[in-house]
Amino acid sequence: MLGHLCFPTPHKASASMPETEPLMPAASQTEPLLHSLLGFFEAGGPVVLILAGLSVLALTVGLAKLWQFRLAGLGDERAAERALARYRAGDGPGALAQVQQAPNPVAQAMVRALNGRRLRLPDAQVREEVQRFGNAELEELRSWFRLLEVIASLSPLLGLFGTVLGMIGAFQQLEAAGNQVNPAILSGGIWEALLTTAVGLAVAMPTLALLNWLERRVERTAHAMDRVVTAVFTVELAPAPAPAAAPAAPPAHAPALAAAAPPGAPKPRSASTERKGPLADVPA
Repeated sequence: MLGHLCFPTPHKASASMPETEPLMPAASQTEPLLHSLLGFFEAGGPVVLILAGLSVLALTVGLAKLWQFRLAGLGDERAAERALARYRAGDGPGALAQVQQAPNPVAQAMVRALNGRRLRLPDAQVREEVQRFGNAELEELRSWFRLLEVIASLSPLLGLFGTVLGMIGAFQQLEAAGNQVNPAILSGGIWEALLTTAVGLAVAMPTLALLNWLERRVERTAHAMDRVVTAVFTVELAPAPAPAAAPAAPPAHAPALAAAAPPGAPKPRSASTERKGPLADVPA
C-alpha cells in the first residue's frame, strides 16, 4: 500500500530566473582613488608628503581651537553686560550671581573684580589680580597660534623648494638625453615641479585665514575684558539728557493807541500834510 503513495518532488529553479550579480567588494572601489593618491605623492616627491602632514596638523589645531572657544563661550558677553548694569544700579550681590557660573573669560574677570569690591580691598590690588587672571586666560586662548603661523609661513617656501628641486631634475634629464631631446621630458618635469608650489599655497592660504580669524576673536575678548573691568571701578560720566525746552510764550499785542474812529469821520492828518503855502515842499 505504501508503494502506491507518491511524494511531491520539489521543483527545480527555472533557468530563466535572473541570478543576482555578486556585489563588488569595497576594496576594489577604492583602488582607483588610492592609485591616484599614490601617483600624486609620487609626482610631488617628499615635499608633498611633508606639506600633507602640515595640512593635517593645521586642521587638527584649528578644530581644537574652535572647540576650546566654544567651551569657553567666547564672544558671548551678555552675562557680563547684564551684571554690569545691575552693579551700576546698586545690586552688587545680584550682579555677582549673574556672572558666577558663566564660563566666558570676560565674566570670570568681572567675578574677581566684584569680589574685590565686596571685600573692600584696595583698587590697585584688585586690578593687579584681575590683570593677572586676564593675562593667563589670553595666553591660554593664544596657545598653538605660533604653530599655525609657522605652517602658514613655511608651506609656500617648501613648495618653492620642491619646485626648484623638480626643475633641477628636469634639466638633468635633458642633459642626459643629449642630442635626442624630447620636449615631453622637459614639460613633464616642469608640471611635476610646479605641483609642489600649488600644494604649498593650498596649505598656506586657509591656514593664514584661520589664524587671523582666531587672533581677531582673542583681541575682541581682551578688549571686552578691559572695558567691563574698568567700568566696575569707574563711574559712568555720560551726559544726562537735556531737559525739554519750555514752549515759547506768544508775543504780546501792542495796545491800541487810539480808539477806532467812527465811520465817516475824517482821517487825521500828519504834520507834513498840514503845511500849506509855498514852503510846504521845503523839508524841515
